[in-house]
Amino acid sequence: MDRAEVDSRIRTQVAPFNTKGVAIAEDTSFQNDLEFDSLTVMDFVAAIEDEFDIIITMNEQAEIERWGQLIDAVHRLEAAREAGA
Repeated sequence: MDRAEVDSRIRTQVAPFNTKGVAIAEDTSFQNDLEFDSLTVMDFVAAIEDEFDIIITMNEQAEIERWGQLIDAVHRLEAAREAGA
């Protein structure tokens, strides 16, 4: 799966959490732009993990602050899952 497809699938997952209808770009911040609190982050991460059948560790989550970083992390984890399948 390419990065654009990962982006598209995550955009579908973020829709219910993006209550203010923020336009999402590579540098969109989860905390500042989308105003996600810790509970929202946990729910959003769970939705992504279910969608892609991956696990995003707490350490990885702590390093992800912007949309592009999330796409890159999920793309990498998804590729590793497929390679190990």
